[in-house]
Amino acid sequence: MSESSEVVAESVAERFQQLYGGAPDGVWAAPGRVNLIGEHTDYNDGFVMPFALPHTVVAAVSRRTDGVLRLHSADVDGPVVELAVDALAPESDKNWTAYPSGVVWALREAGHAVTGADIHLASTVPSGAGLSSSAALEVVVALAMNDLFGLGLRGWQLARLCQRAENVYVGAPVGIMDQTASACCEAGHALFLDTRDLSQRQIPFDLAAEGMRLLVVDTRVKHSHSEGEYGKRRAGCEKGAALLGVDALRDVPFADLDAALARLGDEEEVRRLVRHVVTEDERVERVVSLLEAGDTRAIGPVLVEGHASLRDDFRISCPELDLVVDTALTAGALGARMTGGGFGGSAIVLAEEADVLAVTKAVEEAFAQAGFKSPRVFEAVPSAGARRMR
Repeated sequence: MSESSEVVAESVAERFQQLYGGAPDGVWAAPGRVNLIGEHTDYNDGFVMPFALPHTVVAAVSRRTDGVLRLHSADVDGPVVELAVDALAPESDKNWTAYPSGVVWALREAGHAVTGADIHLASTVPSGAGLSSSAALEVVVALAMNDLFGLGLRGWQLARLCQRAENVYVGAPVGIMDQTASACCEAGHALFLDTRDLSQRQIPFDLAAEGMRLLVVDTRVKHSHSEGEYGKRRAGCEKGAALLGVDALRDVPFADLDAALARLGDEEEVRRLVRHVVTEDERVERVVSLLEAGDTRAIGPVLVEGHASLRDDFRISCPELDLVVDTALTAGALGARMTGGGFGGSAIVLAEEADVLAVTKAVEEAFAQAGFKSPRVFEAVPSAGARRMR
């Protein structure tokens, strides 16, 4: 555990004591994530390849037995919020508290005897940057409840319950990737996840050892998954699967894509969505093969292909994301693409270590010239998934 993690854990525990008048039963952390490749494939039963960030949501938590749930966040102005666990109901809460209370609701709905808790949270995951701050918040609460109430659930099971909390309680139609990445990733690896059966393979991904870096460029353009555009694309994918007579777009073979698109006729929007999902699944498998073969630099062009597909077929990019990708490639990057749900958030840039400063400077200058808000650029280091810290 890094010294900074220790400092955050100590700070969160101290603030918990100030708020609730006693030491917490424990402190837990769950990370945000970056998706290396595999965007908008998770709710199509496809393949994804995220890795965890060192940025985490940290929770100090104590168990209660009186049916009271008390919530506080260092990142949101306001007093402790007190709720009754018996009164928790889907889409009844439009505030940040919907995420942790939704997890408690989902656990109880699944038959787990969670009888209340005191929770204080603090996050270093950039909010709205497409790095899954909400999933990290859900997972850290789920892990704490799992430990404190002796539920015996595994990481993938916690991820499923967190997804249900966000889908049903919060009302956001997200897939399973973000929660699984936060719960299950390992340091120094990317997670090759089949979202249909939740089978996982940890793929070694140590860029520093090969003289490379992966940068995250947070455009500071905010997005919200619960707004309509995400849902429209998910509905369009489901329509495409229905028209093609398959359970999910995962079932359309890459080799048969042209024939499948022809069968969709004049459904132009659906054709674009189907083309992205089917080709993106193939890109994930290609990246896995390249990494396992030790040909890491060769994934750069695959990332660029993915961005073009998200921009042109899925149409969820924005001028800021496109500027990051175009500028980074011009400045010598090996590859770049937007990552996350789209309509803002972050891009990732794969670069030689020697080129990082030049690429970063070029992107910052391009944003200034375009009149955009200054981006936040940092290195993404594949890190550990959710864990108990103390």
